[in-house]
Amino acid sequence: MKVLLAALIAALVLLQYRIWISGEGVRPVYRLERVVAAQEKLNAHLSRRNARLAAEVADLKTGTGAIEERARSELGMIGPHETFYMVVEPPRFPPAGSR
Repeated sequence: MKVLLAALIAALVLLQYRIWISGEGVRPVYRLERVVAAQEKLNAHLSRRNARLAAEVADLKTGTGAIEERARSELGMIGPHETFYMVVEPPRFPPAGSR
């Protein structure tokens, strides 16, 4: 009976070691869960970005409003019958020699 009890205790200790300490136990599972969570977060971010880009591409293909807006903001386009005004702010510091 003592031999059987010792064998069962040894088996229990061995199984506990494999679960909690070895490289095949709980720690790798937790690490993989963290990696999966980080990857899912990155995938969600990239999916949102792809949706925005797809909407922008569709808008550029179908309408001229988006093209005109881009030309104005990025290229400085001025349309016909429009007047361009440049507002120049005064310098922040007084000119040299005015003291």
